[in-house]
Amino acid sequence: MRTDRLKIIFLLCSLWLTVPFFCLTAEGKDFTVVIDPGHGGHDPGAVGKRGKEKNINLNVALKVGRLIQNNCNDVKVVYTRKTDVFIPLDRRAQIANNAKADLFISIHTNSVARGRTVRGAETYTLGLHRTEENLEVAKKENSVILIEDNYQQRYAGFNPNSSESYIIFEFLQDKNMEKSVKLATLIQKQFKNTARRIDKGVHQAGFLVLRETSMPSVLVELGYISTPDEEQYLLSEAGTEALSNSIYRAFLNYKREHDAPIGRSKVQQQDLPEPEDKPKKPTAEAQTAEPDTATEEPVRNNKQTVTASTRTSKPKGTTAASKPVFKIQILISNKILPKGSKSFKGLTPVSYYKEKGIYKYTYGESTDYNKVLRTKRQITAKFKDAFIIAFKNGEKMNVNEAIKEFKNNR
Repeated sequence: MRTDRLKIIFLLCSLWLTVPFFCLTAEGKDFTVVIDPGHGGHDPGAVGKRGKEKNINLNVALKVGRLIQNNCNDVKVVYTRKTDVFIPLDRRAQIANNAKADLFISIHTNSVARGRTVRGAETYTLGLHRTEENLEVAKKENSVILIEDNYQQRYAGFNPNSSESYIIFEFLQDKNMEKSVKLATLIQKQFKNTARRIDKGVHQAGFLVLRETSMPSVLVELGYISTPDEEQYLLSEAGTEALSNSIYRAFLNYKREHDAPIGRSKVQQQDLPEPEDKPKKPTAEAQTAEPDTATEEPVRNNKQTVTASTRTSKPKGTTAASKPVFKIQILISNKILPKGSKSFKGLTPVSYYKEKGIYKYTYGESTDYNKVLRTKRQITAKFKDAFIIAFKNGEKMNVNEAIKEFKNNR
């Protein structure tokens, strides 16, 4: 009898320890994750002495997908491929967009030139490369387009081997960067703690497969097939189990935060001369003047710094602080951009606010949503991914709520 009790207690304890790594409820909105095993078919990817990248990627991807499907009833898993077939890069992004996915995870295996020995796992988000090493990784993964039909037309003349082609990523505004970086950070943490991998960190680079996705997206490099002991690990059952479990646990942690209520982020405006650790107190009034165009009111301040502190035009009988203020977010950066940066494409004045360590740049502002919408249409040719955001009393708010309030106040 006592033995049976001990068995029951042991079983309950085991279940309790396992609970954090399972999706226990199917309540709430369905969640879709697209898993993308890189390369495939006549594109082997990186090749080692014993294995090929395409097979390692698919093996880990299917294991990640099975873990999610077996334990998360509220999550739909979509694969860009489940067999050894070739899928063009733009088609992979299209699959994710058509599925209206909440996450896109592209799985790859790295390599370096013969004679070099590198070990460890790293995760990338979309952005401009900061080092030559990151650029080389992007070039290698993007070079797959060279074996696609009509790649010059399909990718607007993009040359994966030309450094000049990657300048487009400097101007690319990714509204999902914050969430992408969050997922990438969680994956790296699990690689380090669960799989005991060397942590090569979270990086940015210009990956075409991430460029066209409309949801938070990451590209994972599992390890180096060019390093013999790494290749052995990547081909082993223990290695692929540890790697897939790491990605799975990171996904669960991300989804747990995604499902939790998200508080509003306060605007944190800073002037360039001030150090980053001394942010100015947010003011109730907006920080940028409206564009000086035929359809907009004239700029009310001649200060032409990136964070020009100017006053918003106030409707009679009210203050700007009492109504939502609409702005156009044009790009984001992980650092402060200099005055007159080419990234602004000639727009001035441009403002920024800092949110969770990321600098988000905006252009134009008004309490009149229609006015900001017209301005957005005017700059679409320069910033096709620009979108409207809203603030109230210096605090970022849901833009749909702001539009509803704007309509009610008319």
